[in-house]
Amino acid sequence: MWIRRIARRKGRRSRVAEQHSAVQPDAVAAAEAELLSGAAQKHAEAILESLCDPSRLRIVQALRATPLTVSELSRVISKTRAATSQHLKVLRTVEAVTAERRGQFVVYSLSEHVNADVLEQIANAFDQLRPTA
Repeated sequence: MWIRRIARRKGRRSRVAEQHSAVQPDAVAAAEAELLSGAAQKHAEAILESLCDPSRLRIVQALRATPLTVSELSRVISKTRAATSQHLKVLRTVEAVTAERRGQFVVYSLSEHVNADVLEQIANAFDQLRPTA
């Protein structure tokens, strides 16, 4: 007798749980449609990963204003030239910055590539964290 009661209680609990965890197929389909495809997802991950170091975000922010050499950037971000060069290498890999030789100097700027635009928009979003006067 009490086995039947337990079975009935469990049956009620599972039905209640099903009602609370009901999945709306339309909502799931709409959300899945917003996801990037495999190749595009990998590309987006590489772009975002390039900003995982605060120094690279600072480089993108600095290059929004004007093209700069490694020496100038290293002063702006307070890192060594070697460290700055390594950060620039990562940003060049995702085509966010370009390097142009001008005499004995190499000048870096944000590229015209979409990746640079994405990173610039992220940097602009972080500008909202600045305190206002």
